[in-house]
Amino acid sequence: MQITLIAVGRLKGGPEHQQIETYLKRCPWPVKVIELEEKRKVTGRERMAREGDLILKAIPDNAFALALDERGKSLRSAAFARMIGDHQDRGTAHLVFLIGGADGYDPRVKARADFLLSLGDMTWPHMMVRAMICEQLYRAACILSGHPYHKD
Repeated sequence: MQITLIAVGRLKGGPEHQQIETYLKRCPWPVKVIELEEKRKVTGRERMAREGDLILKAIPDNAFALALDERGKSLRSAAFARMIGDHQDRGTAHLVFLIGGADGYDPRVKARADFLLSLGDMTWPHMMVRAMICEQLYRAACILSGHPYHKD
C-alpha cells in the first residue's frame, strides 16, 4: 500500500523536518510527501481555489483521501491503526493524507475527501501536523505488528 502526504507549503529544515524523516524511515509502507505551493500573490478565496486545484491534481484517481480538518472525526491511535489495517487488508492501493493551507480547503477538496480526520480540538501549525501524522503512521504500524512502541 502506497501512502502519500499532500501538503500545502514547503517544509524548511528544522526539528519538524528531522522528526518527519525519522518516522518515515521507520514506516513499513512507502510514504511519499508532495509539497504544493501557490507562488502567485493572491488572497483569501482565490488562494484557496488555486490551492484546491493543486491538491485535486495531485490526488491519484483511485486513492482513498483523508483530509485533515478541524471539523473531522477524532480517532484514538488504536482506531486509526485499525482503519489503516482495514485498508491494507481490503487491498487499498493508495492512501492519501491532505494537509491544506492556512485558509483551509476549497469546498471541492472536502467533497473529494473520503474521510475528514481531526487531530483534536486544538489548532496546530501545518508543519507540526505533518510530523504528527507521520508519527501516527509509524505508531499504527507498531500497533498492527504488536511492537511495544505503543502503550495503552
